[in-house]
Amino acid sequence: MKSLLLVVVLAGVAILLSQPTFAQPNSFPFGQLESLQKEERRPMVVFISTDWCRYCSGMKLSTFRDEQVVKLLNASFYFVSLNAEEKKDISFYGHTYKYKPTGNETGVHELAEQLGSIKGQLSYPTLSVLNADMEIMYQYGGFLSAKELVFILASVKKEQKK
Repeated sequence: MKSLLLVVVLAGVAILLSQPTFAQPNSFPFGQLESLQKEERRPMVVFISTDWCRYCSGMKLSTFRDEQVVKLLNASFYFVSLNAEEKKDISFYGHTYKYKPTGNETGVHELAEQLGSIKGQLSYPTLSVLNADMEIMYQYGGFLSAKELVFILASVKKEQKK
């Protein structure tokens, strides 16, 4: 009986391991982007979120695990995930951005505000797409499905080829 159970478990593990997995896109720290752009110029996708945001978590668990999204991001973009409440300083293209407390145990990172504010407001989640020259090409505040994000990424990729 034990050997049959072991065979069943091992067969299940073998099946799981043989399936391609698209857990998440390759994510890069901001400090690495400048050198990456010197090697290969690509647009950057910045996902701005918080730990407490359920829509952010939803995108992490669904949208950013979709096979097409992961393939597109890894092949044509530099992906960065930014916690808007990150307390560490972040150096990005010659400027150091800091966490700004807004009350007891609350605050927002300057870089999240810089990249994610739309009409003066920062909401979560926010997706910002920057070109290789660090100019914001596209921003969207709110949940994006995998299908919606694939459309956006394909459009940006097509625009870059012009």
